[in-house]
Amino acid sequence: MTERTGHRAFTIDNTALVLVDHQVGTIGWAGELHPDERDQLKMWTRVITRFASSAGIPIVLTSSLETEAQGPLLPEFADIVPDAYEKRIKRVGVIDAWDDPALVAAVRATGRTNLLMGGLTTDVCLVPPALSATAEGFTVVALMDISAACTKIGAQNSRDLLAAAGIEMMTVTPMITAMLGDYTNPASQGFFEAMGIEAVYAAFDRGNLR
Repeated sequence: MTERTGHRAFTIDNTALVLVDHQVGTIGWAGELHPDERDQLKMWTRVITRFASSAGIPIVLTSSLETEAQGPLLPEFADIVPDAYEKRIKRVGVIDAWDDPALVAAVRATGRTNLLMGGLTTDVCLVPPALSATAEGFTVVALMDISAACTKIGAQNSRDLLAAAGIEMMTVTPMITAMLGDYTNPASQGFFEAMGIEAVYAAFDRGNLR
């Protein structure tokens, strides 16, 4: 069998999910998106979070300045992953989340070296820690449908920076199916349940998704 590299080397057993600054305020800063596209972003964030939780993939949440304009984390985290929500890394000014020792310690404590990362916004909250983690030897896949930039120019610049660093960019559904490998994988049940709970198939049917 050919050795799998890049995102195809990610499995349920060697991967952690790191979500950076998915907050009530920062979703409003995703200026590259229309309001309905922001709802799609939240849908995909819930799908990957539900799947990771059901599959036993470690989840690390971090927020920035929750008492300021960024606001609290999206409330669905408290319902879907209450333990990760309680243990979230609340940064009080650090912009690159990877510069916060508590965040790095939480990621290292998972024992996983493959990281799925998403952030709001892409240009300020995803790119810096993705580059920093990559520089420290982690393999990062950036989930672009749970991330969005402040501007369309910022979105393109972000993709260019990630690509230049060798960081693959994926979306939630193909990333999950790549990790499953086979629909007979027991973790598939959690995937289909997450897709059903979040009415993803109905969204597919409506069409015009970002």
